[in-house]
Amino acid sequence: MFDKNNIGNLMQHAQKMQEKINKIQKSLDNLQVQGESGAGLVKIIMNGKHNCIKIHIDTSLIKKKEKEILEDLIVAAFNDANRKIDEEKKNKISNITPGMPFSNNINSLV
Repeated sequence: MFDKNNIGNLMQHAQKMQEKINKIQKSLDNLQVQGESGAGLVKIIMNGKHNCIKIHIDTSLIKKKEKEILEDLIVAAFNDANRKIDEEKKNKISNITPGMPFSNNINSLV
């Protein structure tokens, strides 16, 4: 038969873990990261919800014939910021779920 105390303890542990995950998600939503490309010529700031907040383009890049390069650098900076958000999420979630099989798939949790 089931030990009601063990099930109760497991449920309490799961509830505490969910509370921690919710707290981390709220802090990640407010997180701001900066991605950059072209040795800092293009910078983008995003929040934890993957919304772009600000883009900075060095004035040395603003030339008609360099439009395509500029666009590629913006994409690279955006992707760099996205990668940093995903890494931060993974690190924070794995700190409270060490050794658990779902700790590597944070996208399904948060």
